[in-house]
Amino acid sequence: MRRDADPYRDPVLLLVAADTSLSKVLRTTLMDSGFLVEEAQSADGALALIHECRFDLVVLSTELPEMSGLEVCRQVRKHTPELGIVMVTERDSESEMVQALEAGADDYVTKRFRFRELTARVRAVLRRIQTDNPAEFRVLRAGDLEVDLDRRLLRRAGKIVHLTPTEFALLAFLMKNEGVLLTHSKLLQTIWGQEYGEELEYLRTYMRMLRKKIEDDPAKPRYLFTEPRVGYRFCNPSN
Repeated sequence: MRRDADPYRDPVLLLVAADTSLSKVLRTTLMDSGFLVEEAQSADGALALIHECRFDLVVLSTELPEMSGLEVCRQVRKHTPELGIVMVTERDSESEMVQALEAGADDYVTKRFRFRELTARVRAVLRRIQTDNPAEFRVLRAGDLEVDLDRRLLRRAGKIVHLTPTEFALLAFLMKNEGVLLTHSKLLQTIWGQEYGEELEYLRTYMRMLRKKIEDDPAKPRYLFTEPRVGYRFCNPSN
């Protein structure tokens, strides 16, 4: 049964892991931190639950029987773009982290995570996907881009462009600070949380994905400019 939206209810998470020992540790950690947790042990089961029920976030293992967790992440992101996703990866490697982010994950932890690390990252993603106050309806415009902060929508030349929650938060923050040079640490701490600041590959990956979605030629950007070794700057080509 699909749950009704209720801004006062506790966050409901879907935990997807085939490894029973991993699942037990994840479930215990999340429930002890005050989250309501439902579980699925397979890709098909997870996709069916996401279709039927309303969750705030999915904690998704990369290792699943029918298909990889990365493919599940892509399918979830395609059909439920507003859902938060934290991947649990097998190895602590930059390439696996980039794969998770490019598949649409908002964040990731390795199987050797610390309890506080997991809950901190889940809470950070939940903060990022909270909608703005409906009474403060605002629209940001630049060039052929239109960002509706109330409905959390991006339109490019009038057509809706689907963004992940983190992509939306990053683009909106850049647009709100049009023309301002934002340092790597400022962007990381604002979008990902105060515990971040050195994860430059996060920014590189997301800026690359954003450019693919909003630039005519990502190699020659009109909106998102890199300030080498410092940060990024959003520019309005209409000015």
